[in-house]
Amino acid sequence: MKKKSYITFFLKGRFGKIKPKTKTQNLYLNSILNNIITFGIGVSGTGKTYLATAAAIDYLKKRKIYRIILARPIVEAGEKLGYLPGNFNQKIDPYLCPIYDVLFEILGSDFNEKYISSNIIEIVPLAYMRGRTFNDSFIILDEAQNSTISQMKMFLTRLGFNSKVVINGDISQIDLPNKNFSGLKHAIKICKNLKKIGIINFSVNDIMRSNIVASIVKAYDKYDLK
Repeated sequence: MKKKSYITFFLKGRFGKIKPKTKTQNLYLNSILNNIITFGIGVSGTGKTYLATAAAIDYLKKRKIYRIILARPIVEAGEKLGYLPGNFNQKIDPYLCPIYDVLFEILGSDFNEKYISSNIIEIVPLAYMRGRTFNDSFIILDEAQNSTISQMKMFLTRLGFNSKVVINGDISQIDLPNKNFSGLKHAIKICKNLKKIGIINFSVNDIMRSNIVASIVKAYDKYDLK
């Protein structure tokens, strides 16, 4: 007899129900439901950001929380940010596009007018979260491998009451000058034995993109081992 999924919610997106498709995705959503903080570790294309955002929207629609905060470190910009055209929001938009893509996929084209313009969903660079506290919120940190140790500590201490945190990243894709200073790698060591914190590791078998993507990742891993 086929074992039933123990995930208690499904979200209806624009293209049907959103639900876990692999065992690891199931564990990941289960961790989000039952822990305050969940780390999703693994290669891109495994559904980490997509499923976390879907869970956040589900919590919002069921009024379990009242805000969604989506954050990313903007490592690539650095001092070059000032040379880009436009105002600050226009400068950082290219680094936040993957999050916009997920929101568009789940909510449709009017997500900006309904949610972002009213600050129900807020998309912010990680560095600009200092000094804030988030209550009744669902907070997602994407590309967390590019956070510094001090940034990660700052982020984890933003958590207020009745909130959820999901931290996603791929420790094989660290863009920091010194890979040993990754806040994600450090946080996993610090938090791995704490209660109400889950750490889920994804593999290439969880990649939901074209089969060729998994083959490419495996080929790179094999090359790196050599």
